[in-house]
Amino acid sequence: MKIEFMSLASGSSGNCYYLATDNNAILIDAGIGIRTIKKVFKEHGLSLGKVRGVLVTHDHADHIKAVGHLGEKYNIPVYSTEEIHGGMRKSYCMTEKLSGEHIRFIRKNETFQLADFNVTCFEVPHDGTDNVGYCITAEDKVFSFLTDIGHITPEAARFIREANYLIIEANYDETMLQMGPYPPHLKARIAGPNGHLSNRELADYLAENFTDRLKYVWLCHLSKDNNHPELALKTVELALKEKGITVGKDLQVVPLRRVLPSDMYHFE
Repeated sequence: MKIEFMSLASGSSGNCYYLATDNNAILIDAGIGIRTIKKVFKEHGLSLGKVRGVLVTHDHADHIKAVGHLGEKYNIPVYSTEEIHGGMRKSYCMTEKLSGEHIRFIRKNETFQLADFNVTCFEVPHDGTDNVGYCITAEDKVFSFLTDIGHITPEAARFIREANYLIIEANYDETMLQMGPYPPHLKARIAGPNGHLSNRELADYLAENFTDRLKYVWLCHLSKDNNHPELALKTVELALKEKGITVGKDLQVVPLRRVLPSDMYHFE
């Protein structure tokens, strides 16, 4: 089975990820405008008619902006926990609310089948109404998505270890955040245990816990003001190098662009 992966956007302005087999696709989050989603799909020869569901990680604006439109206008079911659906109903930024026929409740640590995918959501520490990551298996390929995570818990670590393909947050550089223009309360929120993951925290974790089952790491949700793609990549690269792990040889590490689509990645 051929698997395709692409990030449509990844950052505080909006997040949306595409995962597909030959005949079926899913989106993880839809926090960018529907016009942008349609434009990217058209440019890449993709079809929204192939999308069997949207998996939502949490109810922050940059993850749910187009969810209501995809559900109501394209008849795509939306999967998340009951608490996250409740947060989406109350959110000002999701102007089109989901009707009951498009809502699917899921439970953490319970695996369900969605077309060609086996999907498990799991708890991650963040400050939304409720917050999950996703572990998605298609045949023998395992993708784990952890897009907003304040720190790596033992539960999150379990799903990171299972992944062949890992999409994980590298939100900020610690020095840039502390020296930057954000007010103290926002800096504390970002760096707190329910905020975001820094380049260094991720780099140290990967270096200490690398296994050869991990083939690709995509660095997601990079901050516009407190990070640079080259800095995030170099931080991870150097930490791995200290453990004898070579990026480009032992695994691939790719920082995702904030407001532009990534390449389309194909895996057989």
